[in-house]
Amino acid sequence: MARRVSRARLLGRENECKALDDLVAGARAGRSGVLVLRGEPGIGKTELLGHLLGRATGCRTIRAAGVQSEMELSYAGLHQLCAPLLTGLDQLPEPQRDALGTSFGLRAGAAPDRFLVGLATLSLLADAGGDQPLVCVVDDAQWLDKASALTLEFVARRLLAESVVLVFAVREPSTGHTLGSLPELSLTGLTERDSRTLLDSVVTGPLDERVRDRIVAESRGNPLALLELPRGFTAAEMAGGFERPDAWPLSSQLEQGFLRRVQALPSETRRLLFIAAAEPLGDVTLLRRAAGHLGIDADTAVSHAGAADLITLGTRVRFRHPLVRSAAYRAADPSERREVHKALADATDARLDPDRRAWHLAEAASGPDETVAAELESSAGRAHARGGIAEAAAFLQRATALTQNPARRAQRAVDAAQAKLHAGAFEPAATLLATAAAGPLDELGRARIEVLRAGIAFAQNRGGEAPQLLLAAARRFGRLDDVALARGTYLDAIEAAIFVGRLARGPGLLEVGEAAREAPPARQPQVSDVVLDALTVRLADGYQASAAMMQRALEALCDERLSVQEQLRRLWFGSFIASDLWDDEHWHAAATRHVTVTRAAGALSALPDALDSRVFLHLIAGELAAAEALIEETAAVCAATGNSSMPRLGPLGLAVWRGREGEARTLIDSVLVGAVPRGQGTIVTVTRWYEALLCNGLGQYPQALAAAREVAAEQREFTWPRWSLVELIEAAVRSGSPESATDALERLSEATRASGTDFALGVEARSRALLSEGDSAERLYREAIERLDRTRVRMELARVHLLYGEWLRRENRRVDARAQLDIAHEMFGRFGAEGFAERARGELQATGAKVRNHAVATPTALTPQEAQIARLAGKGLTNPEIGAQLFLSRHTVEWHLRKVFSKLSISSRREIRAIQFDDEATSA
Repeated sequence: MARRVSRARLLGRENECKALDDLVAGARAGRSGVLVLRGEPGIGKTELLGHLLGRATGCRTIRAAGVQSEMELSYAGLHQLCAPLLTGLDQLPEPQRDALGTSFGLRAGAAPDRFLVGLATLSLLADAGGDQPLVCVVDDAQWLDKASALTLEFVARRLLAESVVLVFAVREPSTGHTLGSLPELSLTGLTERDSRTLLDSVVTGPLDERVRDRIVAESRGNPLALLELPRGFTAAEMAGGFERPDAWPLSSQLEQGFLRRVQALPSETRRLLFIAAAEPLGDVTLLRRAAGHLGIDADTAVSHAGAADLITLGTRVRFRHPLVRSAAYRAADPSERREVHKALADATDARLDPDRRAWHLAEAASGPDETVAAELESSAGRAHARGGIAEAAAFLQRATALTQNPARRAQRAVDAAQAKLHAGAFEPAATLLATAAAGPLDELGRARIEVLRAGIAFAQNRGGEAPQLLLAAARRFGRLDDVALARGTYLDAIEAAIFVGRLARGPGLLEVGEAAREAPPARQPQVSDVVLDALTVRLADGYQASAAMMQRALEALCDERLSVQEQLRRLWFGSFIASDLWDDEHWHAAATRHVTVTRAAGALSALPDALDSRVFLHLIAGELAAAEALIEETAAVCAATGNSSMPRLGPLGLAVWRGREGEARTLIDSVLVGAVPRGQGTIVTVTRWYEALLCNGLGQYPQALAAAREVAAEQREFTWPRWSLVELIEAAVRSGSPESATDALERLSEATRASGTDFALGVEARSRALLSEGDSAERLYREAIERLDRTRVRMELARVHLLYGEWLRRENRRVDARAQLDIAHEMFGRFGAEGFAERARGELQATGAKVRNHAVATPTALTPQEAQIARLAGKGLTNPEIGAQLFLSRHTVEWHLRKVFSKLSISSRREIRAIQFDDEATSA
C-alpha cells in the first residue's frame, strides 16, 4: 500500500516498477512475461499491480483475486480471470473447448482432465494476446483454489512467444508452495528515509520524534503499517511520546486496527461489512439483496464516514485491503455469521448458483441438518461432473458434519474420504475414514474403506501395505456377491503387488496370485476378466503354465473394439504382458494405442506411463533419437502436471544404451534412493537390469554378473528377471563362471520356449551359442541373427553380430570376424550406442582392421524441442495440433518453427519432410 508520489512512480519502488514496466514492453514486442510478487501484508503488492495496470496502455487488462472462502471451490479463481475472454471459447480445438466449458459449468460433459483445462486456458490467453497484448494480474494468489492455482502455474510455465503478461501477488508467509516454480520478486520494507517521508505525508498534527522513531521501527518499512499505525495513537500520544507496549506481530497489529475500526461502526454499517466479507464474489447486486433480507439499506449503511476508506461499492464490492475483509468477518460473532450466511443463501438464485447457495446454507446451520446435507451432496455431484474434485470433497466433508444419522454419516464420510484421496488431500482422507470406521457400516462400506486405505498407502509411499488391504476388500466384495467389484479389486491387488514386487512387506506375488484364485467366476466375462484369470495363473503357477492364457489376454487387450475407458484403464497391462512374453509386435501395438488413446482423451496425468513404454520400445529398436524426443515430451508432461512421485526410467535407459557410464551411474543411484523407501519394487528391478546391461556394454563383466544375479533371483516378477538371465549368461561366460551361465540358460530356455516368439527364441539361441563350441556355436549365432532380424529389437540383433564377431575372432577367423564386427559397429554407431560401438571398435582393431567412424547426419543445430516440433510439422500436423501434443500455444509453435526454418535454411513445411528425422519419433 505504498502511497503514490506520482502517477508513474511508487515511493521506494523504482526497481520493482521498472521490472513490471519491462514485462509490458516485452508483451508489446511479442514476448511473454511472468512474475510472482511476494511479501507480507501491506508491503505494496496490490499497489504494484495497480502500477502495472496503469502502465499497460494499449493492452487489454484483466484481473482476478483469490478469496479465502472460495479456496474449496474448484476453478473459481480461473473462472474469474477468464470470464472476460470466454467469447473466444468457441475458437479453441474441440477437446479444449469442452474441457474448459465443462470445468466452468457452461456445458455438460464428462469431468475433464485438469491438464487439458490448463492447455485450454493457455490457448485462450494466447489467442487473446494475439489480437492485442494481454496483461493479467491475480492478487492474493495464496487464496486461489487448488485447481486454479495449478492451472495458472501450468499456463505460466508454458508461456513463451505470446504477447501475454501474467503477474501474481502472494502474501507471505504462504502455506504450501504456491506458484513456487515461477520467477518471483520478493518485496522488502521501504528504507528508513522513504518510511519517514511516507509517514509524514499522512500525519497532520504534531508528531513527537520518539513516536516517529517507534512507528518507523515497528513498521519495518511496511507501507500499510506506516499509514495505519498512527490511527491507533491518540493526539496526546502522538505529541508526547507516551509508550504503549504492543507486542503483536505486525500483521496482527494491522488487523487489530481494522477490527477496532469495524467494531466502532454503527450496527447496520458493521452488518453490511459482515455480509460483504462473507460474500466472495464482490457482487454488488447480491450484496444489496442479502442486506435487504436483513432490513439494511446498503447505500445508507456504506455512506457512514468511518466506512469510506474500508469498503467501496462500485461495479464490484471492494475492500481497501484483504485484512479489512478478515477483520470484518472476525468482528461478527457466531450467531451473526449464521444470520449473514442465511441472508446470502436466501439472496442467491437456487437455479443459477445452487452450489454457492448450498455452501451458505451449510455455514448458516447451527447443528445437524439433513436437508442441507442432501443439498451439499447434490453440489458434490455437480462438482465432480465439472472436474472439481477438491470442491466435491469439501461439499461432502461438510455434508458429513451436518449428518445426524450414524449410518448415513459413516456413508458420507466414506464418500468424502474418496473425494479427498482423489484430490490429493491424504491426511484429511485418513481422518474421514477413521470417522467412517467408527460408524455402523455394512460389508460394502467396510470394503470401500480398505480400498481407500490402500490408495492412501500408495499415495503416502507405503505401497507395500496396499496388496493386503485390497485383498481384504476383494474378499468382502465376494461375500456380498458383487462379482464385478470383487474381480476388479483382485485385479487391483495384483497390479499393486506387481508394482511393489520384491519390496512387499505383506503378501508377495505368489500369495496374491493364490488369493486371487478365490475370485468368483465372471458372469459375463470382459477383457479385464481374461486378464485377471491369466495373471492369477501366472503368479500362482508360474510362467510356463500361464503363457497361453497370457497370450490370449494380450490379444484381447489389443482389440481395437475396446471402449476408450477400458483402454485407458487396462492398456498398460498390454505392454506389461507383451514384454513378459517377448512379443515385440503386440507390445508395439499396445503401447502405440495406449499413447494415442491417452492423448486423444486428454488424460495427461496418465500420459507419462504410456510414453515410458514407447520410450523403451524405441531404445531396444535402436531408435535413440526417437526415444530422446519422447523423453523430452515426458519431462514436459511431468513438469506441467507436477507428476514427480514416480521415477522416470527413460533418461536412465538412454544413458545406458549410449554407454555413458558416469551419467548412468548417477541416475541409477538417484532412482534407487527414491524408489526403495517408496516401495517401488518394479522400479528397483528394472534399474538393476539396466545396471547389468550397462556393465556388459562396457565390458565390466563381474559387475554385470552381480547385478544380473540380483534381478534374476525373483523369477516370479515380470519381464526383467528373465531378461536379466540373458545378461547373466553373457557376463558369466566372459568372467569365467560357466556353471552360473549353464544354470541360467536352463531357466531361460524354459521361458523362451513357452513364449515361442522370434524375440524369445533369438535371445535364447544367442545365449546358448555363448556356451557352445565349433559348428554348434556358429549354427546358433546364425539362428539368433535370422530370428532377431524378423523383429523390431535391432539393438539385440546388433549385439548378436557383436558376440558372433568376437567368437569368430577367438576362432582365428579374422576375415569372417571383421564382417560381423563391422555390421555391429555400423549398427551401434548409427543408433548412437556408444558403449557397445566402442566395444565393437576394439574387437575390430584386434583383427587388424582400420576402423572408420560411423556418424549419422542429423540436423544437430536444432534443440530437442525444435527437432520434435519439426518432426511433427513434417508429419503434417497443424500448429494447434502440435501445441496440443507438446503443451504449447500455437504462437510458441510458430516461434519455434521460424527458428527451425532459419537454422535449416528452409522456407516451408514441405521442405521439413525431406529432412532425415527418425520416423518413429512421434508415430505413437
